[in-house]
Amino acid sequence: MTRVTAPHAAFALALLGLSTVPLWVGNSYYIDVASQILLFAVFALALNVLVGYGGLVSLGHAGLFAVSGYTAGLMLQAGFGHAAAIAGAVLATLLTSAVFAVLALRSTGIGFLMITLALGQILWGIAYRWADLTNGDNGVSISARPAPFGISLSGAPSFYYATLVVFLFALAAMAAFERSPFGASLRGTRDQARRMTALGYNVWLIRFLAFLFSGFWCSVAGLLYLYNKQFISPQVSALQASAEVLLMVISGGTATLLGPIAGAAIVVIMKYVVSAYVVRWNLVLGVIFVAIISFMPEGLVPGSVRIWGFARRRFFSLPRKRGRVGEGARPQAPCGRTGPLPGPPPQAGEGKDSRKSASGAPP
Repeated sequence: MTRVTAPHAAFALALLGLSTVPLWVGNSYYIDVASQILLFAVFALALNVLVGYGGLVSLGHAGLFAVSGYTAGLMLQAGFGHAAAIAGAVLATLLTSAVFAVLALRSTGIGFLMITLALGQILWGIAYRWADLTNGDNGVSISARPAPFGISLSGAPSFYYATLVVFLFALAAMAAFERSPFGASLRGTRDQARRMTALGYNVWLIRFLAFLFSGFWCSVAGLLYLYNKQFISPQVSALQASAEVLLMVISGGTATLLGPIAGAAIVVIMKYVVSAYVVRWNLVLGVIFVAIISFMPEGLVPGSVRIWGFARRRFFSLPRKRGRVGEGARPQAPCGRTGPLPGPPPQAGEGKDSRKSASGAPP
């Protein structure tokens, strides 16, 4: 019989809660906010492949996110169908990711960060300045959402469920990646790149494939964003967007599955819910990030696990009985045994008569 563990039960409860969001939320606006949490969670999971598992901090992933949305939006405006637009967006994003990887993987650390930042700014400049193609600040609008298998996604609940399905696929893919030999080799390049090279691994190729894997899920998140808003503008590819998704990953916890999801939930809720009640919500968000980094430097999810483990050991663990044999307690005889307990070994000089048993028979 398969034993139900606490993580399995928690996952089942979380899945039940996500599946019933439209039922207990009711308001279309908040259902739309829930959809945005899921799509930005996919985006953060994509970036986490490089930041968490590869040790490569990127500030250009918002550009890949925008390439997907702009490609699909322009193709739809040109008269292509949704299937062709989605395929074209994924292909364009993968090609752009390959170019990014070839240029950025020439370096690591701060060099990689600066190259991806420059490439992202180039894409932002194209979206902002090439008005004949991208319509500049006015952005690109689409008129309708797709209807997979004849199911209309025009309403907020139906689009939420479609986003939830894509999110679950992304989460399953990330879990499989984390447990795969490829994921282990990518973590090896993060921790000991020279040793991996000495063992015969192609470090550059591993990082290149990881960049493509990350770019693919960036394209999926960009498509979800386009269909959610039915609009995309240059602000999506700006440096602020790259910084926001990087903060999602770092604040939630890098190299974890739940960390980027928690970070995405914090940022989206602050941006679209708390901002309606707090004017300076950016200040509140900054205070939250500072508190997380100060008290949970490993991230919100790993830090919460650490604190819960400490609290459980400190307040909920049963006290252990201490004391040695002979210090206030005498050991009991084994069940079914009669007669005296075995004593200490005889001392030197003791006769055989002193070791007679209780019955008087010689030993």
